Amino acid sequence: MFDSKTDSFLEELLITPSPTGYETEGQKVWTRYVGGFADKVETDAYGSAIARLDTNADVMTVMLEAHCDEIGMVVQHITDEGFIYLNKLGGSDSTIARAKRVFIHSKKGRTLGVTGNTAIHLQDNKNGGGKEPAWKEIYVDIGVSSREDALKLVQIGDPVTYCEDLNKLNEEMITARALDNRIGGFVIAKALQQLKKNRKDLKVNVIALNSIQEEVGGFGARMMSFRHMPDAALVTDVTHATDTPGIDQREHGQVKLGKGPTVQHGGANHPKVVELVERVAGEKEIAIQHETTSIRTGTDTDSIFFQKTGIPCALLSVPIRYMHSPVETASINDVKKLIELMTQTVLALEPDQAFTVH
Repeated sequence: MFDSKTDSFLEELLITPSPTGYETEGQKVWTRYVGGFADKVETDAYGSAIARLDTNADVMTVMLEAHCDEIGMVVQHITDEGFIYLNKLGGSDSTIARAKRVFIHSKKGRTLGVTGNTAIHLQDNKNGGGKEPAWKEIYVDIGVSSREDALKLVQIGDPVTYCEDLNKLNEEMITARALDNRIGGFVIAKALQQLKKNRKDLKVNVIALNSIQEEVGGFGARMMSFRHMPDAALVTDVTHATDTPGIDQREHGQVKLGKGPTVQHGGANHPKVVELVERVAGEKEIAIQHETTSIRTGTDTDSIFFQKTGIPCALLSVPIRYMHSPVETASINDVKKLIELMTQTVLALEPDQAFTVH
């Protein structure tokens, strides 16, 4: 896909569990990698991390942003018989939670479990397809027979993730549990690395922000953008590829896997920043797709753009299929194009660049 070192970074970033509110281990992977070339790396009280390339104190600063957290579950209750009931972390889907292998992550290590699923022979509906379960009905079996034995391995509040890791469908397509949005953390790290290699052409300061708790409200991006107040921001997240069966493109737009990253229009997206991105994409012959928002982007862009007097933003996204599931699927070609688009857009910025709508 990439060179061996980059492939290793991508895999480690994707398979390291970082449920929302429990992102520390994933952030260690990211900061260790960017620490190899950034001028400075720092974290805040809740674990959001930034890496900087400093050009001159008198020039503008642009921020590249992604979020590091993934959806997951959390241990809510342990029965006298040792079965573990869950609650969701972020937008986890209870309808696909049964009959899965999961890891419970505790201070004592990682415990394997399975989410229970009553055999079809024992269900009231013998044709299968029983009622959609609520999270209060989802439980994990870790192979013990009592609450006391369960508490030797896990405790209330331990985060839970599915076991699925990174797999290649072919040389272009990958599938993984947490493309949303550690693929974004990968993109901003690689873009920052490319900017370091092209430092002689870099005319602005750059902050790469990998923020926490996007899945529950965009809190990490809110804290860090308020602290550093960049002059503009290029935000990256995943977006829905709408090219699979059963999706109404009249309602959700047309976004195809492998046809390039998307540029979003409207809402928190500043028209002049979007205009710059489109111009760079045209000049550098980088394929892009377009999508729009009516009210909110549903990403950290919503947390960044309104800070203080405003931070002009553009949201650039990697299309994925099957979002918020254990089998999220993306095109490596889209990822490569987004890294190049972000890199070239930053290189196009002037030291005194300002974005206004007038």
